[in-house]
Amino acid sequence: MKDYERIVIWLDYFNKILKKSRGRRLGLAKCIFEPTLNELSDAAVAAGFEVIEKNENARFPRRPYLRSGYITLPKSGPKTAVLDRISKKMILKRTKQKR
Repeated sequence: MKDYERIVIWLDYFNKILKKSRGRRLGLAKCIFEPTLNELSDAAVAAGFEVIEKNENARFPRRPYLRSGYITLPKSGPKTAVLDRISKKMILKRTKQKR
Protein backbone atom coordinates (compact mmCIF):
# COMPACT_ATOMS: atom_id res chain seq x y z
CA MET A 1 0.00 0.00 0.00
CA LYS A 2 1.30 3.41 -0.93
CA ASP A 3 2.35 5.76 1.85
CA TYR A 4 1.30 9.30 0.94
CA GLU A 5 3.26 10.89 3.77
CA ARG A 6 6.65 9.94 2.27
CA ILE A 7 8.47 10.48 -1.00
CA VAL A 8 10.89 8.03 -2.58
CA ILE A 9 14.13 9.42 -3.98
CA TRP A 10 15.84 6.96 -6.33
CA LEU A 11 19.56 7.12 -6.94
CA ASP A 12 19.01 7.08 -10.70
CA TYR A 13 17.36 10.51 -10.55
CA PHE A 14 20.84 12.03 -10.13
CA ASN A 15 22.91 9.83 -12.48
CA LYS A 16 24.45 11.99 -15.21
CA ILE A 17 25.12 8.98 -17.44
CA LEU A 18 21.42 8.16 -17.85
CA LYS A 19 19.07 9.78 -20.31
CA LYS A 20 15.81 11.22 -19.07
CA SER A 21 13.95 8.36 -20.73
CA ARG A 22 15.96 5.93 -18.57
CA GLY A 23 15.06 7.61 -15.27
CA ARG A 24 17.07 10.80 -14.74
CA ARG A 25 14.77 13.51 -13.35
CA LEU A 26 17.04 16.58 -13.40
CA GLY A 27 19.05 18.46 -16.00
CA LEU A 28 22.65 17.45 -16.66
CA ALA A 29 23.98 20.50 -14.82
CA LYS A 30 22.27 19.30 -11.61
CA CYS A 31 23.47 15.69 -11.81
CA ILE A 32 26.73 13.85 -11.07
CA PHE A 33 28.46 10.81 -12.54
CA GLU A 34 27.71 7.51 -10.78
CA PRO A 35 26.29 8.74 -7.46
CA THR A 36 26.33 6.40 -4.46
CA LEU A 37 23.60 5.79 -1.94
CA ASN A 38 25.76 7.16 0.87
CA GLU A 39 26.28 10.40 -1.08
CA LEU A 40 22.54 10.65 -1.62
CA SER A 41 21.65 10.13 2.03
CA ASP A 42 24.40 12.51 3.21
CA ALA A 43 23.20 15.18 0.78
CA ALA A 44 19.60 14.75 1.93
CA VAL A 45 20.63 15.21 5.56
CA ALA A 46 22.77 18.23 4.62
CA ALA A 47 19.79 19.72 2.77
CA GLY A 48 17.74 19.51 5.96
CA PHE A 49 15.73 16.33 5.42
CA GLU A 50 15.33 13.31 7.68
CA VAL A 51 16.08 10.00 5.97
CA ILE A 52 13.42 7.53 7.10
CA GLU A 53 14.45 4.48 5.10
CA LYS A 54 17.45 3.50 3.02
CA ASN A 55 17.35 0.49 0.66
CA GLU A 56 20.47 -0.36 -1.32
CA ASN A 57 19.21 -3.60 -2.89
CA ALA A 58 16.19 -2.17 -4.69
CA ARG A 59 16.02 -2.07 -8.47
CA PHE A 60 14.83 1.04 -10.26
CA PRO A 61 11.76 0.11 -12.38
CA ARG A 62 13.22 1.44 -15.64
CA ARG A 63 16.47 -0.51 -15.12
CA PRO A 64 15.44 -3.77 -13.42
CA TYR A 65 18.68 -5.51 -14.38
CA LEU A 66 20.81 -3.32 -12.05
CA ARG A 67 20.62 -2.69 -8.33
CA SER A 68 20.22 0.99 -7.68
CA GLY A 69 18.77 1.92 -4.31
CA TYR A 70 16.59 4.63 -2.85
CA ILE A 71 15.88 6.65 0.25
CA THR A 72 12.54 7.78 1.62
CA LEU A 73 11.91 11.19 3.11
CA PRO A 74 8.91 12.76 4.82
CA LYS A 75 6.82 14.71 2.34
CA SER A 76 7.63 18.40 2.66
CA GLY A 77 6.63 20.03 -0.60
CA PRO A 78 6.95 19.35 -4.32
CA LYS A 79 9.28 16.52 -5.27
CA THR A 80 11.16 18.63 -7.83
CA ALA A 81 12.00 21.22 -5.17
CA VAL A 82 13.31 18.46 -2.89
CA LEU A 83 15.39 17.01 -5.74
CA ASP A 84 16.87 20.44 -6.50
CA ARG A 85 17.93 20.98 -2.88
CA ILE A 86 19.51 17.54 -2.67
CA SER A 87 21.31 17.92 -6.01
CA LYS A 88 22.90 21.20 -4.91
CA LYS A 89 24.36 19.50 -1.85
CA MET A 90 25.58 16.50 -3.89
CA ILE A 91 27.35 18.73 -6.40
CA LEU A 92 28.88 20.84 -3.63
CA LYS A 93 30.21 17.76 -1.87
CA ARG A 94 31.68 16.31 -5.10
CA THR A 95 33.47 19.55 -5.95
CA LYS A 96 34.98 19.67 -2.47
CA GLN A 97 36.23 16.08 -2.85
CA LYS A 98 38.06 16.87 -6.09
CA ARG A 99 40.12 19.64 -4.49
